[in-house]
Amino acid sequence: MTRLARFFHLAVMTTISTLVLTGCIGDRRLEIMQNAGPEELYQEGAREMAESNFGAALTYFEVLEARFPFSTYSRQAQLDMIYGYFSGGQTEQAIDAADEFETENPSHPRVDYSLYMKGLVYFDKEPNFLERFFRINMSERPPKDTLQAFNTFQDLLQRFPESPYAPDSRERMIFLRNRLAAYENYVADYYIERGAYIAAINRAKYAVEHYPGAPAIEESLITLSQAYSMIGMPDLASDAQRVLEINFDIEPAPQPDNQVEIIELEPPPAN
Repeated sequence: MTRLARFFHLAVMTTISTLVLTGCIGDRRLEIMQNAGPEELYQEGAREMAESNFGAALTYFEVLEARFPFSTYSRQAQLDMIYGYFSGGQTEQAIDAADEFETENPSHPRVDYSLYMKGLVYFDKEPNFLERFFRINMSERPPKDTLQAFNTFQDLLQRFPESPYAPDSRERMIFLRNRLAAYENYVADYYIERGAYIAAINRAKYAVEHYPGAPAIEESLITLSQAYSMIGMPDLASDAQRVLEINFDIEPAPQPDNQVEIIELEPPPAN
Protein backbone atom coordinates (compact mmCIF):
# COMPACT_ATOMS: atom_id res chain seq x y z
CA MET A 1 0.00 0.00 0.00
CA THR A 2 1.41 3.38 -1.03
CA ARG A 3 1.75 6.30 1.36
CA LEU A 4 -1.14 8.12 -0.37
CA ALA A 5 -3.34 5.05 -0.21
CA ARG A 6 -2.53 4.60 3.49
CA PHE A 7 -3.46 8.25 4.09
CA PHE A 8 -6.89 7.91 2.47
CA HIS A 9 -7.52 4.58 4.19
CA LEU A 10 -6.74 6.18 7.55
CA ALA A 11 -9.02 9.13 6.73
CA VAL A 12 -11.89 6.80 5.87
CA MET A 13 -11.46 4.67 8.98
CA THR A 14 -11.23 7.76 11.19
CA THR A 15 -14.40 9.22 9.68
CA ILE A 16 -16.36 5.98 10.01
CA SER A 17 -15.08 5.30 13.55
CA THR A 18 -16.16 8.77 14.65
CA LEU A 19 -19.62 8.25 13.19
CA VAL A 20 -19.99 4.86 14.87
CA LEU A 21 -18.91 6.20 18.25
CA THR A 22 -21.31 9.13 18.03
CA GLY A 23 -24.18 6.89 16.97
CA CYS A 24 -24.67 8.66 13.65
CA ILE A 25 -24.93 5.53 11.52
CA GLY A 26 -26.59 2.13 11.80
CA ASP A 27 -25.42 -1.29 10.65
CA ARG A 28 -26.76 -0.93 7.10
CA ARG A 29 -25.19 2.47 6.60
CA LEU A 30 -21.92 1.26 8.09
CA GLU A 31 -21.79 -1.65 5.65
CA ILE A 32 -22.47 0.63 2.68
CA MET A 33 -19.84 3.14 3.77
CA GLN A 34 -17.22 0.45 4.20
CA ASN A 35 -17.93 -1.63 1.09
CA ALA A 36 -19.90 0.33 -1.52
CA GLY A 37 -18.37 1.90 -4.60
CA PRO A 38 -18.50 5.62 -5.43
CA GLU A 39 -21.74 5.40 -7.42
CA GLU A 40 -23.68 3.64 -4.66
CA LEU A 41 -22.31 5.98 -1.99
CA TYR A 42 -23.38 8.98 -4.03
CA GLN A 43 -26.84 7.55 -4.74
CA GLU A 44 -27.40 6.89 -1.03
CA GLY A 45 -26.34 10.42 -0.20
CA ALA A 46 -28.57 11.86 -2.93
CA ARG A 47 -31.51 9.83 -1.65
CA GLU A 48 -31.03 11.17 1.87
CA MET A 49 -30.69 14.70 0.46
CA ALA A 50 -33.96 14.36 -1.46
CA GLU A 51 -35.67 13.41 1.80
CA SER A 52 -34.10 16.45 3.56
CA ASN A 53 -31.99 14.20 5.77
CA PHE A 54 -29.05 16.53 5.37
CA GLY A 55 -26.94 15.09 8.19
CA ALA A 56 -27.14 11.56 6.76
CA ALA A 57 -26.52 12.84 3.23
CA LEU A 58 -23.43 14.76 4.32
CA THR A 59 -22.13 11.65 6.04
CA TYR A 60 -22.32 9.62 2.82
CA PHE A 61 -20.70 12.41 0.83
CA GLU A 62 -17.88 12.83 3.35
CA VAL A 63 -17.09 9.11 3.20
CA LEU A 64 -17.29 9.20 -0.60
CA GLU A 65 -14.77 12.06 -0.67
CA ALA A 66 -12.45 10.22 1.70
CA ARG A 67 -12.59 6.85 -0.09
CA PHE A 68 -12.77 8.00 -3.71
CA PRO A 69 -11.36 11.56 -3.77
CA PHE A 70 -10.66 11.63 -7.52
CA SER A 71 -13.90 10.16 -8.81
CA THR A 72 -16.53 12.04 -10.79
CA TYR A 73 -19.05 11.25 -8.08
CA SER A 74 -16.80 12.91 -5.51
CA ARG A 75 -16.89 16.15 -7.49
CA GLN A 76 -20.68 16.07 -7.62
CA ALA A 77 -20.80 15.23 -3.92
CA GLN A 78 -18.73 18.34 -3.18
CA LEU A 79 -21.38 20.47 -4.89
CA ASP A 80 -24.21 18.73 -3.08
CA MET A 81 -22.43 19.22 0.24
CA ILE A 82 -22.55 23.00 -0.26
CA TYR A 83 -26.33 22.79 -0.50
CA GLY A 84 -26.51 20.30 2.38
CA TYR A 85 -24.54 22.55 4.71
CA PHE A 86 -26.59 25.58 3.65
CA SER A 87 -29.92 23.82 4.15
CA GLY A 88 -28.77 22.47 7.50
CA GLY A 89 -27.88 25.94 8.75
CA GLN A 90 -24.11 25.30 8.73
CA THR A 91 -23.24 28.52 6.94
CA GLU A 92 -19.50 28.62 7.61
CA GLN A 93 -19.10 25.05 6.36
CA ALA A 94 -21.13 25.90 3.26
CA ILE A 95 -18.85 28.84 2.44
CA ASP A 96 -15.73 26.74 3.06
CA ALA A 97 -17.11 23.97 0.83
CA ALA A 98 -17.87 26.44 -1.97
CA ASP A 99 -14.40 28.00 -1.74
CA GLU A 100 -12.77 24.56 -1.67
CA PHE A 101 -14.67 23.39 -4.74
CA GLU A 102 -13.68 26.45 -6.76
CA THR A 103 -10.05 26.21 -5.64
CA GLU A 104 -9.77 22.54 -6.52
CA ASN A 105 -11.83 22.73 -9.71
CA PRO A 106 -11.29 26.19 -11.24
CA SER A 107 -12.34 25.08 -14.74
CA HIS A 108 -15.26 22.87 -13.70
CA PRO A 109 -18.50 23.72 -15.56
CA ARG A 110 -20.39 23.97 -12.26
CA VAL A 111 -18.24 26.67 -10.65
CA ASP A 112 -21.14 29.05 -11.28
CA TYR A 113 -23.28 26.93 -8.96
CA SER A 114 -20.70 27.07 -6.17
CA LEU A 115 -20.57 30.87 -6.54
CA TYR A 116 -24.37 31.11 -6.54
CA MET A 117 -24.67 29.02 -3.38
CA LYS A 118 -21.96 31.07 -1.69
CA GLY A 119 -23.90 34.22 -2.56
CA LEU A 120 -27.06 32.71 -1.08
CA VAL A 121 -25.26 31.96 2.17
CA TYR A 122 -24.13 35.58 2.45
CA PHE A 123 -27.43 36.96 1.25
CA ASP A 124 -29.04 39.18 3.87
CA LYS A 125 -32.68 38.17 3.65
CA GLU A 126 -35.85 40.11 4.30
CA PRO A 127 -36.56 41.03 7.95
CA ASN A 128 -37.47 38.05 10.07
CA PHE A 129 -40.65 37.88 12.14
CA LEU A 130 -39.25 39.71 15.18
CA GLU A 131 -37.78 42.47 13.03
CA ARG A 132 -41.11 42.98 11.29
CA PHE A 133 -43.05 42.82 14.57
CA PHE A 134 -40.91 45.50 16.21
CA ARG A 135 -40.77 47.51 12.94
CA ILE A 136 -36.98 47.61 12.87
CA ASN A 137 -35.69 49.89 10.13
CA MET A 138 -33.41 47.65 8.06
CA SER A 139 -31.54 50.64 6.64
CA GLU A 140 -30.28 51.39 10.16
CA ARG A 141 -28.91 47.89 10.68
CA PRO A 142 -25.28 47.31 9.65
CA PRO A 143 -25.26 45.32 6.39
CA LYS A 144 -23.12 42.52 7.86
CA ASP A 145 -22.66 40.09 4.97
CA THR A 146 -24.64 42.14 2.45
CA LEU A 147 -21.53 43.42 0.68
CA GLN A 148 -20.04 39.92 0.46
CA ALA A 149 -23.27 38.68 -1.10
CA PHE A 150 -23.33 41.59 -3.56
CA ASN A 151 -19.72 41.00 -4.59
CA THR A 152 -20.22 37.25 -4.96
CA PHE A 153 -23.26 37.63 -7.22
CA GLN A 154 -21.40 40.31 -9.17
CA ASP A 155 -18.48 37.91 -9.65
CA LEU A 156 -20.87 35.27 -10.95
CA LEU A 157 -22.46 37.66 -13.45
CA GLN A 158 -19.11 38.88 -14.72
CA ARG A 159 -17.62 35.43 -15.14
CA PHE A 160 -20.72 33.48 -16.16
CA PRO A 161 -23.19 35.92 -17.77
CA GLU A 162 -25.07 33.05 -19.45
CA SER A 163 -25.38 30.97 -16.29
CA PRO A 164 -28.88 29.75 -15.40
CA TYR A 165 -28.27 31.35 -12.00
CA ALA A 166 -27.56 34.78 -13.53
CA PRO A 167 -31.18 36.10 -13.60
CA ASP A 168 -31.82 35.34 -9.93
CA SER A 169 -28.39 36.68 -8.98
CA ARG A 170 -29.17 39.91 -10.80
CA GLU A 171 -32.47 40.32 -8.94
CA ARG A 172 -30.78 39.71 -5.61
CA MET A 173 -28.09 42.25 -6.47
CA ILE A 174 -30.78 44.90 -7.02
CA PHE A 175 -32.19 44.22 -3.56
CA LEU A 176 -28.70 44.28 -2.03
CA ARG A 177 -27.76 47.46 -3.91
CA ASN A 178 -30.81 49.26 -2.53
CA ARG A 179 -30.05 48.07 0.98
CA LEU A 180 -26.40 49.15 0.81
CA ALA A 181 -27.29 52.58 -0.59
CA ALA A 182 -29.90 53.12 2.12
CA TYR A 183 -27.35 52.27 4.81
CA GLU A 184 -24.84 54.75 3.36
CA ASN A 185 -27.54 57.44 3.70
CA TYR A 186 -28.20 56.41 7.28
CA VAL A 187 -24.53 56.87 8.11
CA ALA A 188 -24.40 60.16 6.20
CA ASP A 189 -27.34 61.44 8.25
CA TYR A 190 -25.49 60.40 11.40
CA TYR A 191 -22.62 62.67 10.35
CA ILE A 192 -24.87 65.55 9.29
CA GLU A 193 -26.49 65.61 12.74
CA ARG A 194 -23.05 65.89 14.33
CA GLY A 195 -21.69 68.54 11.99
CA ALA A 196 -19.20 66.19 10.31
CA TYR A 197 -20.07 67.40 6.81
CA ILE A 198 -17.00 66.07 4.98
CA ALA A 199 -17.71 62.59 6.32
CA ALA A 200 -21.34 62.92 5.24
CA ILE A 201 -20.23 63.97 1.75
CA ASN A 202 -17.92 60.98 1.46
CA ARG A 203 -20.67 58.50 2.38
CA ALA A 204 -23.25 60.12 0.10
CA LYS A 205 -20.77 60.26 -2.81
CA TYR A 206 -19.93 56.59 -2.26
CA ALA A 207 -23.62 55.68 -2.58
CA VAL A 208 -24.03 57.71 -5.77
CA GLU A 209 -20.89 56.27 -7.37
CA HIS A 210 -21.25 52.63 -6.36
CA TYR A 211 -25.03 52.03 -6.31
CA PRO A 212 -26.46 53.88 -9.34
CA GLY A 213 -30.14 53.33 -9.87
CA ALA A 214 -30.95 52.75 -6.21
CA PRO A 215 -34.02 54.66 -4.94
CA ALA A 216 -31.89 55.97 -2.07
CA ILE A 217 -29.73 58.00 -4.49
CA GLU A 218 -32.28 60.83 -4.34
CA GLU A 219 -31.62 61.20 -0.62
CA SER A 220 -27.85 60.92 -1.22
CA LEU A 221 -27.98 63.88 -3.63
CA ILE A 222 -30.00 65.95 -1.16
CA THR A 223 -27.36 65.21 1.48
CA LEU A 224 -24.59 66.25 -0.92
CA SER A 225 -26.32 69.53 -1.72
CA GLN A 226 -26.92 70.29 1.95
CA ALA A 227 -23.41 69.37 3.09
CA TYR A 228 -21.62 71.22 0.28
CA SER A 229 -23.67 74.34 1.05
CA MET A 230 -22.80 74.17 4.73
CA ILE A 231 -19.05 74.08 4.06
CA GLY A 232 -19.15 76.94 1.54
CA MET A 233 -18.93 75.06 -1.76
CA PRO A 234 -21.97 76.42 -3.67
CA ASP A 235 -20.82 75.21 -7.09
CA LEU A 236 -20.76 71.59 -5.96
CA ALA A 237 -24.05 72.08 -4.12
CA SER A 238 -25.56 73.41 -7.34
CA ASP A 239 -24.23 70.39 -9.26
CA ALA A 240 -26.02 68.04 -6.86
CA GLN A 241 -29.19 70.14 -7.12
CA ARG A 242 -29.01 70.06 -10.92
CA VAL A 243 -28.77 66.25 -10.94
CA LEU A 244 -31.75 66.14 -8.58
CA GLU A 245 -33.77 68.40 -10.85
CA ILE A 246 -32.95 66.41 -13.99
CA ASN A 247 -33.46 62.93 -12.55
CA PHE A 248 -36.04 63.43 -9.83
CA ASP A 249 -37.78 66.67 -10.88
CA ILE A 250 -36.91 68.36 -7.58
CA GLU A 251 -36.68 72.16 -7.51
CA PRO A 252 -33.38 73.63 -6.29
CA ALA A 253 -33.33 74.37 -2.57
CA PRO A 254 -32.26 77.87 -1.39
CA GLN A 255 -28.64 78.11 -0.27
CA PRO A 256 -28.24 78.57 3.50
CA ASP A 257 -27.16 81.99 4.74
CA ASN A 258 -24.85 80.54 7.33
CA GLN A 259 -21.88 78.28 6.81
CA VAL A 260 -19.85 76.26 9.25
CA GLU A 261 -16.21 75.55 9.83
CA ILE A 262 -14.98 72.11 8.88
CA ILE A 263 -14.65 70.19 12.10
CA GLU A 264 -12.68 67.11 12.99
CA LEU A 265 -14.45 63.94 11.90
CA GLU A 266 -15.97 61.62 14.44
CA PRO A 267 -15.31 57.87 14.29
CA PRO A 268 -17.90 56.22 12.02
CA PRO A 269 -20.65 54.09 13.56
CA ALA A 270 -19.93 50.36 13.63
CA ASN A 271 -20.39 48.62 10.28
